[in-house]
Amino acid sequence: MATRLSGLFAAGCLGGLATVLTLWLFGMLGISAALGVALAPPLTPSMIYSFMIWGGIWGFAFLLPLGSMNMFARGLLLSLGPTIVQCLIVFPMKLGVGVLGQDLGTLTPLLVLIFNAVWGLVAAWWLIRQEAGVMNTV
Repeated sequence: MATRLSGLFAAGCLGGLATVLTLWLFGMLGISAALGVALAPPLTPSMIYSFMIWGGIWGFAFLLPLGSMNMFARGLLLSLGPTIVQCLIVFPMKLGVGVLGQDLGTLTPLLVLIFNAVWGLVAAWWLIRQEAGVMNTV
């Protein structure tokens, strides 16, 4: 069981790393700004740490019994959890930028959905690799 839990946490951490890098890249390339969203934070160690740890914690959501759903579909479905938390709790209560982050731009929720989808897909990919035993051969 400990191996399974550590694998879920690791998958979530990797997803979190991919998410923070995607968020940063969107800012650096001007994609967020082109969409009218003021979401281009600098890439700092504390930001990387936060995304990876929270990503790891969200990785435990893969324990939810979702039937025989494809792992990538499961990752996308589970990515709605952090999206909802970001839009309904973090943006208005912690950052003070309104529900859904509307003070950052109208398309903010769409970008948050995309960034968290990256988390879900990368975490699912890592879990597929673990289940296939690919990690044991490295």
